[in-house]
Amino acid sequence: MKYLAFIILVNFVFIYSCTDDNPVADRDQELKTLLNQYSNTGDAKWYIMPESDDYENLPNQDVKNPITQAKAVLGEMLFFETGIGVSPKKTMSMETYSCSSCHVPEKTFTAGRFQGIADGALGFGSHGEGRAINPWYDGTEVDAQGARPLPMVNLAYVRNPLWNGSFGSFGLNVGTESLWGVADTLTKINKENREGLEAVIPRALVVHRQVINKELMDKLGYTNLFNKAFPTVPVNERYTMRTASDAIAAYFRTILTNEAPFQKWLKGDNNAMTDDQKEGALLFFGKAKCVNCHNSPSLNGQRFAAIGVKNLDQMNYLVYKTNDGRSNGRASFTLNDNDLYKFKVPQLYNLKDVGFYFHGSSKTSLKDVVKYFNNGLPENPLIPASKIDPFFGPLNLSDLEVDQLTDFLENGLYDANLLRYKPGFILSGNCFPNNDNQSKLDMGCN
Repeated sequence: MKYLAFIILVNFVFIYSCTDDNPVADRDQELKTLLNQYSNTGDAKWYIMPESDDYENLPNQDVKNPITQAKAVLGEMLFFETGIGVSPKKTMSMETYSCSSCHVPEKTFTAGRFQGIADGALGFGSHGEGRAINPWYDGTEVDAQGARPLPMVNLAYVRNPLWNGSFGSFGLNVGTESLWGVADTLTKINKENREGLEAVIPRALVVHRQVINKELMDKLGYTNLFNKAFPTVPVNERYTMRTASDAIAAYFRTILTNEAPFQKWLKGDNNAMTDDQKEGALLFFGKAKCVNCHNSPSLNGQRFAAIGVKNLDQMNYLVYKTNDGRSNGRASFTLNDNDLYKFKVPQLYNLKDVGFYFHGSSKTSLKDVVKYFNNGLPENPLIPASKIDPFFGPLNLSDLEVDQLTDFLENGLYDANLLRYKPGFILSGNCFPNNDNQSKLDMGCN
């Protein structure tokens, strides 16, 4: 009897151990099957991002601006360079701001506060949250926009930048040719047949009061980097807003969150994500159907959707320039009422610590975002129900499932090493991303 009991016990342990192991393997296989189903190629590997220095395989490159290392290096330096901020509203702000004033690497290259301010602000805090209006500026003079800045990561998968997607000759703007230069005269640049990044950055440099010319590049020390990046461009055209924009666009395409756990899992490391993160991924591609809108290697979407969130000026924030039309979404470009309140479906990597979500900063945690989608109830009373996207509705997730989906978004999609895309210095020798006295104190920069 003792021997028989021993055999039964052994068999029980064997069976139990098998059933304990199988769910883990089954979970990985189930997730791969879902990814195969939604992948554009039928293979989960479609979701793998290239290495940042694999220039030939970075997607959606502008045929007029092939990426090179020299361009990416120049673009990185210019993006953080406060020395090109020489067209402020007031001379006291000369050389005090940069592109990165509103796109802080530690905040996934977006603003450290609910609204970004470049020229016309002082201070930095620890990661941009301490920036505030310069008391010598009024609200009409600051360089701010009526929507929260989008993160500048994984832009290789964005063909039409900005919340309304107005820039770029291709992608979602095919068929909008009659609109180029109408609502925003600067969108006439789309007539040059450029990709979105190459189209929007010249406008951004002007709007954000920055200057590129041969004299300034000589002074700051960038002339040789332009020579290396654009050796075939005639000298009289080499040190311009156009070439600087092409360099920054090249740099942007190298900023990829390709070290996130989900990316490592896709490359074969089944232990890169926790069990809860895998359950969250299964929900993302399964029950919650997030993939219906967020389906690309960066989990962005080539569409615009109205989900009824509040605008910046409905959140009791002290904000500026909210009358710039950005709250109208895609319609601010198309002037079509059918596009009212529809905003770009954004990418989803590295959103854990950004602090503010949606174009109006109406949510302050990713869990709040997940709960908003789970409830499926629009919060903005100004948006008619008829405008809400048909995909937006209750997800019927349990509290546990909300936590698991949040874990996948917060941690499974989190690349902890974005500082690899930040230079150690800029050629002007100025402090960056800001160079005003308060920012210097905040950052400990002399």
